Amino acid sequence: MSDFPTPYNDSSLDGQVALVTGATSGLGLRFATVLAKAGAKVALTGRRVERLADLEKKIREDGGECASFRLDMTDMDNVVGVVGEVEEALGTPTILINNAGIPDAQYAHKMSQELIDDVFDTNLRGPYVLSCEVARRLIAAKLPGRMVNISSVGGFNYGGGGAALYSITKAGIARMSEVLAVEWAKFNINVNCVAPGAFDSEMMDGMVSRIGEFYKHTPRGRLCNPAQLDSTILYLCAPASECVTGTIIKVDDGQGAR
Repeated sequence: MSDFPTPYNDSSLDGQVALVTGATSGLGLRFATVLAKAGAKVALTGRRVERLADLEKKIREDGGECASFRLDMTDMDNVVGVVGEVEEALGTPTILINNAGIPDAQYAHKMSQELIDDVFDTNLRGPYVLSCEVARRLIAAKLPGRMVNISSVGGFNYGGGGAALYSITKAGIARMSEVLAVEWAKFNINVNCVAPGAFDSEMMDGMVSRIGEFYKHTPRGRLCNPAQLDSTILYLCAPASECVTGTIIKVDDGQGAR
């Protein structure tokens, strides 16, 4: 007989500390709210710190615990240093959501070096450095951990339109998840990846303003709501997914199918 209840679906995050990047809007804001609701103490991070105050208020009014931290994913000193700030304020981060990302919105041959650097740093280099810093502290404290990296269906299928580097970096995030899962499995640190399709967000608003309502030509002709990612994010952070690591879950409403 199993010692686990039937069904085993433990989604409580009580006692966990979650660090969410890009929590100022869109998917990141939703992820932070969901993790706080599930019991985690949440470190809200982003460049636009004035926006985090409203989110802090909302989470606390809903009975959650959180704190805000400025984080610029292109500043590697900031990326490393924020982990210590979170640890001092809330405790060692045991959950990391690498959500922050920016589009390139330029054809590859027209991109400035500055934009290239910003996209690489925000979408790939920063998340890698942050993951390593969180893992370093988890390993030192002998704590298990969960990391969820946000890729995109655009990292697997590219239809053109001036987002080549975005596609490249999001493919890199997916591969990063797979290899770090192998490297850190012996330390009980799970690393997984979610690849969303077109979800309603501030970034998506910018894309639609540039290229039109492209999503109307997808199988279901719609943008998904960020709430429809709740169950996937919560599952990958929760005790019930202990054996899931190195996995990429596409939540794309059929938009990326070929």
